[in-house]
Amino acid sequence: MRVGGDGLHLTYCTSIHPASGWPAVEESLRAHAPALKARLSPDAPFGLGLRLSGAESSELLEGDRLARFRAWLDDQGLYVFTLNGFPHGTFHGQPVKVDVHAPDWRSEERVRYTSRLAEILAVLLPDGQSGTISTSPLSYRPWIGDDADGLATATANVRRVAAALSELCAERGVHIALAIEPEADGLLADCQELIRWWPEDLDREHVTACFDVCHASVAYENPAETLRALADAGIAVGKVQLSAAIRVALGDAEHRRRVGERLGEFADPVYLHQVTCRDRDGTLVGFPDLPEGLHAVSEPTAEEVRVHFHVPIFLEGYGELGCTQGDLRETIALVRDGSVSSHLEIETYTWDVLPDELKASPVDSIAREYAWVLDALG
Repeated sequence: MRVGGDGLHLTYCTSIHPASGWPAVEESLRAHAPALKARLSPDAPFGLGLRLSGAESSELLEGDRLARFRAWLDDQGLYVFTLNGFPHGTFHGQPVKVDVHAPDWRSEERVRYTSRLAEILAVLLPDGQSGTISTSPLSYRPWIGDDADGLATATANVRRVAAALSELCAERGVHIALAIEPEADGLLADCQELIRWWPEDLDREHVTACFDVCHASVAYENPAETLRALADAGIAVGKVQLSAAIRVALGDAEHRRRVGERLGEFADPVYLHQVTCRDRDGTLVGFPDLPEGLHAVSEPTAEEVRVHFHVPIFLEGYGELGCTQGDLRETIALVRDGSVSSHLEIETYTWDVLPDELKASPVDSIAREYAWVLDALG
């Protein structure tokens, strides 16, 4: 849906809806998207941020499925302008963990998957609308480490997709940009690492950054400074993902004990929940997942912990726990005029693994997040 500044579009990522296989994804969209449009944008087109797995992207391209889906979108007053191309495999109901990065950008399947997404988005985009595809931070860092050849292969494959997107634009007049999404423990763990990696001659029209506010907060990146650094480096922000992380300022021993107990309730077997601890001297220490990071809470030198858990953005806290809603408010203030990016996507996908007292129906949860964002946009 159009909001705020000129050309600014707001959506939510459909990864919130557990479904596997294109028929199930389509059924889920039919069940939820029209209801959300009626509630949030009854008199204007309602945008969707579509998430498709590798298998689902192949299935959607079979026969006339894509044409029929586009016709249904048009009939319902819906449109797709951005795709989530980060997780390739199943994203709900079974362990994902580090496999969210697989296959990484060294692989041919990552290239083929992203190319299929571009083919799909080229058909779904409304006339004159630009599109984005968010993608992984090249790989999971432990898989590559200091392997220069692996990094070179990943970079070369990004170039290949950029060239294909440029060709698509020239031949069909459809502009689609890849948006690389830094994440803790990714090969590009934060926006500063993205800037340092960025090859000088990389196609900046068709490769951009995806600024996920939760991810940036876990890395202790200041929104204004980070967005300014990207702009100074000549890197466009293709998409801003509106999200919040868990944040806790640590107090005395009793407070730390309660925090540890409460954080333990957020540990789940499905997603990675990286932890970054800031010591009193400003040192940042990272842990690959919440179970490994829990012991940091009891360290007397620890001042604050942040957890990569996409919590509901409309809540300021959860008992003993706070969140990085302040970073999100600051980001929204910076992007509301459309000058940073034209694509805003609400990115809370963890509803099914939240503690029970935070769960609600999908439509009610999404609508409440929209209401909060629209109020923040002013």
